[in-house]
Amino acid sequence: MSTAWLTRATTGFTAYDYSIGGKWLELLKEIAPRTTRAVVLREAAIGAGPALFSSIQTVAPSFGVEVRPLDTRDAKEIERAITLFAQGSNGGLIVTGSAAVSSHRELIVALASRYQLPAIYYSTRFAADGGLISYGPDYVDQFRLAASYVDRILKGEKPAELPVQNPAKFELVINLKTAKSLGLTVSPSLLARANQIIE
Repeated sequence: MSTAWLTRATTGFTAYDYSIGGKWLELLKEIAPRTTRAVVLREAAIGAGPALFSSIQTVAPSFGVEVRPLDTRDAKEIERAITLFAQGSNGGLIVTGSAAVSSHRELIVALASRYQLPAIYYSTRFAADGGLISYGPDYVDQFRLAASYVDRILKGEKPAELPVQNPAKFELVINLKTAKSLGLTVSPSLLARANQIIE
């Protein structure tokens, strides 16, 4: 699919292609090979939440991972659900983007740490706050491309005629300190692909 979890605003750019969900699962499995179960934090109230989960669910069998959704409504529900999920073995988290998830960023990272759950996040902010790994669009590149659209509009092009564009560049961030605390060894090939390594 080529629709995004964030709707187009005036820039003509999307934040994500739904297929990124499969990449999140692939990276989670690569950094934490023992993962056989994953909970996907999403916001079901926005269309992208179920769509991203569906894209992850589609590829999950090929990675040998059972996935289930966790709808983010409030802090107590998130804590209760992750605590329950963490009682099983070989679990991991996939944290998708939404306002609700973003507002509970510190709690989610803290719970992943407390229960020793490897997690992949949609934004570099999570990795900077102690999350294991993040993979998402390079927003600086997005803003640069958006500026080119503004220039084209100011020169007379009609906004409705400019094509909607998906992100072209993505950032992979790995927090080695968190990997060490989880007892994970990050492969040289994964480290080589990282845009940023936090030590």
